[in-house]
Amino acid sequence: MRRSKPRIGLTASENAAAGLCQIPAAYQRALLFCGALPLLLPLELSRADCAQLSRDLDGFLFSGGPDIHPFYFGEETLEGCADQSQARDRTELRLFAAARQKKKPILAVCRGAQLVNIALGGDIWQDLGFVSRPLPIAHRQPFSPSRPSHHVSLTDGSLLARILGETRLAVNSAHHQAIRRAAPGLRVSALAPDGIIEAVEAADGSFLIGVQWHPELLLDSQPHARRLFRAFADRCQNTP
Repeated sequence: MRRSKPRIGLTASENAAAGLCQIPAAYQRALLFCGALPLLLPLELSRADCAQLSRDLDGFLFSGGPDIHPFYFGEETLEGCADQSQARDRTELRLFAAARQKKKPILAVCRGAQLVNIALGGDIWQDLGFVSRPLPIAHRQPFSPSRPSHHVSLTDGSLLARILGETRLAVNSAHHQAIRRAAPGLRVSALAPDGIIEAVEAADGSFLIGVQWHPELLLDSQPHARRLFRAFADRCQNTP
């Protein structure tokens, strides 16, 4: 008898002006494509809610979205920092702690990767426009995010490199913030040519992967995007 599809909690963005909780359809499409059942999560969740979800669901995808409030990593708001959602920040930090406690697989994309790093004690660059870099890589690419815009180099021996079977990827880029210092318990698993951290993962080998690019938008053009989502869904399927 075939086991039911893994149930994956998917975090959403807040559109406060319109009173909406929303998510780009590409995330749901990617999870459905790889045989998972995506479940959109509310913006407001208590600690008890997060604990229940971490017991009941098989994994979590922390999606991209607006900036995280700088107070969460001990900084003042700098010029270049954009809009943020108090409800989303609060809920996702609670949810991450609960999911991690239950050892549930976690895939984090763009903002999600930054949130994971902050939750574990790391920090981020509030705006890459103020960061001195050897190459002027366009981390906010000037064309469609469904097309790659720069390459990343993967760390040999990392879980991400083993999953993808490659050490150099063509990725898209749609961010103005990035991880500055990897948190304790995380290791860097990919870098852009200008040295910006593009992926982190759990140092203990558990399935906690954060990528700065948007694999959900590369599903049709890049095999590595499909391999990442399939590996995530498989781990969710096989985690008690």
